[in-house]
Amino acid sequence: MSIRGLKKKQPKTFKVRVITVDAEMEFSCEMKWKGKDLFDLVCRALGLRETWFFGLQYTIKGMCTWLKMDKKVLDQEIPKEDPISFHFLAKFYPEKVEEELLQEITQHLFFLQVKKQILDEEIYCSPEATVLLASYAVQAKYGDYDPNFHEPGFLAHDELLPKRVLRQYQLTAEMWEEKITAWYAEHRGIARDEAEMNYLKIAQDLEMYGVNYFPIAQNKNHTDLLLGVDAKGIHIYSINNRFSPNKSFEWSSIRNISCSEKELTIKPLDKKAEVFKFFSSQLKVNKLIFQLCIGNHDLFMRRRKVDSIEIQQMKAQAREEKARKKMENQRLAREKQLREEAERAKEELERRLFQLEDEARQANEALLRSQEAAELLAEKAQIAEEEAKLLAQNAAEAEQERQRLEITALKSKEEKRLMEQKMREAELIAVKLVKESDRRAKEAEHLKQDLHEAREAERKAKQKLLDITRLNYPHMAKYPQYSPGDSRDANFDKGSIKLDLKDIDLKRLSFEIERERLDYLEKSRKFEDRLKELKSEIHALKLEEKQAGLYS
Repeated sequence: MSIRGLKKKQPKTFKVRVITVDAEMEFSCEMKWKGKDLFDLVCRALGLRETWFFGLQYTIKGMCTWLKMDKKVLDQEIPKEDPISFHFLAKFYPEKVEEELLQEITQHLFFLQVKKQILDEEIYCSPEATVLLASYAVQAKYGDYDPNFHEPGFLAHDELLPKRVLRQYQLTAEMWEEKITAWYAEHRGIARDEAEMNYLKIAQDLEMYGVNYFPIAQNKNHTDLLLGVDAKGIHIYSINNRFSPNKSFEWSSIRNISCSEKELTIKPLDKKAEVFKFFSSQLKVNKLIFQLCIGNHDLFMRRRKVDSIEIQQMKAQAREEKARKKMENQRLAREKQLREEAERAKEELERRLFQLEDEARQANEALLRSQEAAELLAEKAQIAEEEAKLLAQNAAEAEQERQRLEITALKSKEEKRLMEQKMREAELIAVKLVKESDRRAKEAEHLKQDLHEAREAERKAKQKLLDITRLNYPHMAKYPQYSPGDSRDANFDKGSIKLDLKDIDLKRLSFEIERERLDYLEKSRKFEDRLKELKSEIHALKLEEKQAGLYS
């Protein structure tokens, strides 16, 4: 067979993009495939066995529709695009999530879808419940809370609360994070699947959980009611209240549901009860409501029958898996606890070791300080000893100096007394000298006066002698050789000698007076010098006495 022949026999395909809540997948489908073929392919790719809860949804002309399993994919009214996009979502909801959701992948897909519906406000939830649900979502994503790792701001990029709740309360993102973290810290030890299951167990009690709403009317002219279909039955709501139904029909009380064009008829099990008829705006809406009613009713009846072998096997596997996971979680918890205890013990040992090292370091430092202090004390003791010796020596020297000063003081006192006595004597001598000087000065004046009088008398005598000579010997000069005159000359010479002698006595007296005056001045000068020396010695003694007083 040629390669060209093989190529001709290969079936034609078309591309499909399947979008789950957290992933996207692309498949190549054969042209003849039905909806169930594509659905089974997606379930196998996901590893999903609880297929009865899910379906493939697409949007056409603004209306969400589910892909029919028994018809070819391309024969249905699907979007004309390449690849064709489908959303893999939960179509039917369980009554009790903990009993019916067996596989972990089923539980995870339900958790993601319900969480998205709550955040998109398709399911109403009170603010308190949203914070608790957010804490379980954080536990499922991040595991156990660790304050060292989960620092403030670690939830900044996570969408955890509906915008309605954020608008309702004027709280900052940090405040919301603090509230969520307070609950999150209490979920320590809960595994991811347990956290997701706790999330779904809280969510299944919400009034709008698992309900598909459709606008209907009790007559052909008005659309003033809402019809809701869920796992428990059919409910009739007013337009403005989706929480409390005005009328409910449980699946166990419904005998038959029929659909004809835009009319939907619900026949109760009680034949006497009134038959309810409702009208929808479009035939497609009626068909969609009818499909959801059939699917939910089938699941309702299945829950109340004995489980099939496949379900029993799945439940057994689920129990085994849960037991295994429980044991594994317990083992991991024990290991984690042991590891934490070991880490705490290690930290304690490290802390103790650090404390001991610190104590040893402090002890070494204290030892070094004590050694330094001992050396310093030894040096101080040596210095103190030397100072003591020096002080003793100084004390001895001071004692000697004191004795010397006492002796000096005594000597000084004696010398001072002697000096004072000398000064008094000097003063007396000075007084005497002054008196003597005055007396001598007076005597000198008298002598000078006497000398002056003597000289004046001598002058007068000489003058008188000359006058007498001229009168008695007028020719004496002319006759110098005359002998009789020699005797007179001799007499005259005798008079002259007498005058000369008298003159010599006066000169000698004057000379003696002058000499005594000079001697007196010399003595006065020496006495003044001696007085100055005495004053200097007295001043020095006074200074020494003062210093001796300071030393003492």
